[in-house]
This record gives sequence, C-alpha cells and structure tokens, in this order.
Amino acid sequence: MNVTKLSELTATDIAEYLRLSEVSEDDTNSLNTYLTIAKSYIVQYTGYTLAELDAFSDVVQVALILCQDMYDNRSLYIEKSNLNYVVESTLDSHRINLL
Repeated sequence: MNVTKLSELTATDIAEYLRLSEVSEDDTNSLNTYLTIAKSYIVQYTGYTLAELDAFSDVVQVALILCQDMYDNRSLYIEKSNLNYVVESTLDSHRINLL
C-alpha cells in the first residue's frame, strides 16, 4: 500500500492492512464505516479539515490504526480514554484546536 493522503484511503487499503484474504460486501461496508468514523475523529481531534489533513502523510497510519481497533473490537466508536500511543502522539503533533 502506497497511500500518502487521508482522502485517498479506501476500504481495500484497510482490508490489506488488516491482512484480510477475502472481503465480502458486508466487510467492505463495515470497513467504509470504520474509515468514515476514523476520518471524522481525526478531523475533530486536530481541528483541520479533511482536505488540509492530506498535507500530513502520517495521519494515514493513524486512520489505519483506528480502523484496526474498531475492527478488532467490533465497535463503531473510538475509545478516547484508551488511545494507542502512536495515534495520540501523532494527532497531538498536528492539533490546532487546543482550547
């Protein structure tokens, strides 16, 4: 996978990251939902728009980690009190809404 922009990340990329050998239509729908939630969370956390976040290639990895966490836990939310260190430190480095 050679995705460098958050807006270019797809369910296929997430399936590859998760090492899923076969992906059903239901799986694709779930992965798209996870991706939407991850993008929304990243936008809310940092204060940047989705278009502005394309300038930071490291947020692609953050989105993948968030999607993996939701997939592993079969949840449709991001546990803010138990964030992965990589996710938190990367998003903190890009955060502009510190209020």
